[in-house]
Amino acid sequence: MLFQALDNKQECVGVYTNGRLVFDELPAGLTKTWSYSAFLSEYDIEYASLYCMGQDLADVCPEDLKEAWTSLSDRMRAYLRSFVTSGVSLDENCFFDLVPQRYLMEFCELKNKISEHVLETTPKPENYEHLLSVTKLVTEISNQKLNIEPSNIRHLRANLQARNFLKKLKHTTPYCKYNVNGTKTGRLTTNPNGFPILTLKKEHRSVVQPNNDWFIELDFNAAELRVLLALAGKPQPTIDIHKWNTQHVFGGQGSRPEAKKRAFAWLYNPDSEDYRMSKLYERESVLNRHWDGKQVNTPFGRTIASDHFHALNYIVQSTCADMVLEQVCKIRSLLAGRRSTIAFVVHDSVVLDFADEDRQELMTIVNEFSSTRLGKFMVNISAGKNFGKLRELRVNG
Repeated sequence: MLFQALDNKQECVGVYTNGRLVFDELPAGLTKTWSYSAFLSEYDIEYASLYCMGQDLADVCPEDLKEAWTSLSDRMRAYLRSFVTSGVSLDENCFFDLVPQRYLMEFCELKNKISEHVLETTPKPENYEHLLSVTKLVTEISNQKLNIEPSNIRHLRANLQARNFLKKLKHTTPYCKYNVNGTKTGRLTTNPNGFPILTLKKEHRSVVQPNNDWFIELDFNAAELRVLLALAGKPQPTIDIHKWNTQHVFGGQGSRPEAKKRAFAWLYNPDSEDYRMSKLYERESVLNRHWDGKQVNTPFGRTIASDHFHALNYIVQSTCADMVLEQVCKIRSLLAGRRSTIAFVVHDSVVLDFADEDRQELMTIVNEFSSTRLGKFMVNISAGKNFGKLRELRVNG
């Protein structure tokens, strides 16, 4: 049965189906809709938006419905502007309590028609299940309020950037709102109306502190280099990869920082030449297996149009992004029903809002995170009382 959710928050249960609005308890037989909402986590639903690979409703709307969709969308934007003007937060209120029910019914009926059109005419993506898992993850994160404490960086007020950041913080919503379609490689971006966790300067990170007892960060060691090594069919080093490169690629010559600089200069510039790196990491062989001259095809079922210059970067970056998110989704399953949660994801790392009572589960979580489909990846572990004061944590496992 086709339906539309009226909000995406766990506590805001409401749907439109069969010409009526239903609240609090969901009717039986719901099977198809446009996009995921937190209260649908246990239901077997097909989501049309995941078929569209980042396209929105306007992009996939049939020609005969476009005029009506434009009109209703304009009204939607007007409602949203009015909420901003009046200081009403959609993070703290249910959307369906703020707009007329007659408009909701018109809007959702049209979304039903567009959703049905997409599901009938668009092939299901190969990576649909992965996209759904990631969507569930980021929706859960987006509904968790961050614990923001500006006083943690007030000692920096003599700095102009810090003063400007503190001013901006007063008008920034304390929720991480990720966009799973923000990049062609699958790497997450953040929406403009959310907390800028991905671009937060290191010196300002201390404003974010846990709701539980600790932040614990699990960070893959040189994730993209390890991905390339795995794609070349090589085993994973059990030590820091830059130290390993110094020993096994560069013949013990140079320091770790020099090895790191040399490796990444070679990795991110497809025109660069480095015989030692190329011999071990087999860049050209990986390129030939995953790029057909027009598009990149990754192990995670993602297809990206690409020229030769960008192809290897897309292969490595996309595979790495999807691998990291797949591992974070596994942690989400491990933490189900516990007080500890996933606070946010930052590039190749995940930060846990960790409760002391779950301390005995930490090594299980670390082992699950490190056990990827590409091999066992080394994970660096840090802990601290806020995001700016994470320090290396050595654990026995």
